[in-house]
Amino acid sequence: MNGFLSKFIAHNMLPQQYADLADQYYIPLAHSIYASLKRSDQTLVVGLNGCQGSGKSTLSDFLVKYLEDAFDLNALAVSLDDFYLTKEERKRLSEEVHPLLATRGVPGTHDTSLMLQVFEQVKQHQYPIDIPRFNKATDDRCPKEQWSKVSKPLDLLIVEGWCWGAEAEADETLIEPINELEASEDSASLWRSYANQKLQTVYTSLYDYMDLWVMLKAPSFGCVYQWRLEQEEKLALKLKDASEDAKAGIMSSEQVARFVQFYQRITENILVSLPRRADYRLDLDDERQVISLNMKNNEFETIESER
Repeated sequence: MNGFLSKFIAHNMLPQQYADLADQYYIPLAHSIYASLKRSDQTLVVGLNGCQGSGKSTLSDFLVKYLEDAFDLNALAVSLDDFYLTKEERKRLSEEVHPLLATRGVPGTHDTSLMLQVFEQVKQHQYPIDIPRFNKATDDRCPKEQWSKVSKPLDLLIVEGWCWGAEAEADETLIEPINELEASEDSASLWRSYANQKLQTVYTSLYDYMDLWVMLKAPSFGCVYQWRLEQEEKLALKLKDASEDAKAGIMSSEQVARFVQFYQRITENILVSLPRRADYRLDLDDERQVISLNMKNNEFETIESER
């Protein structure tokens, strides 16, 4: 194992088998992205999709740090989560459109104007750029003095998010609820129609800024509850000695079960629609292990696990 991988695994408290996954899948992916970057005369912007708990934040971090280490690039990964509307803005939406919009997550709960501003600044090399940060413990955007600042021109920007790359559904498919949340709390389909309309209009224009798409593909939505529950359990362990305020946002298993219903419709649609559009698709098994890497550009053959 090389020095970079050892440090990355130790810093992120990852299992040692992560090194094998990196060698087989993540490093070839990084090199293919770098090849695309070399052919470009501007900042390469990569959209990375993965359902909750799929490992998209870790993969984004790996790609950024590996490309910086191997090729001396200036790279950055940003999360769609950091572009959520403020608590007050979502409260206003919940009063004016639908109560469920108070809960962050679905399209329509992001500050798309701010995203557009950041993407345009990156493409036009208008530095410095302020990148917002969101505090999930307080369910609100951090004060501007706590935002990240990018001062040097970026070679690569990765934008990751659970619904990043989602397409709108046909209106008629929205009528029938797909879970208890939709049936009991959105019986008139106003909430899901609002999110769908935002996908159809605003988000599509934001996707135009993406040069490449990477997808971490779960086997099914059925995995999401367990993966999300594991995230909460790890967070609880990490914060076991923290203040009660810091632990306030940790969800119980019952809360997780309700929470993932907010994401079910769009996640299931993504699992069908995004694979055919993604430039790179990493297929996951039920335990979140990568079992194949598919590259649309044919620079590499499909790489499959030998396990």
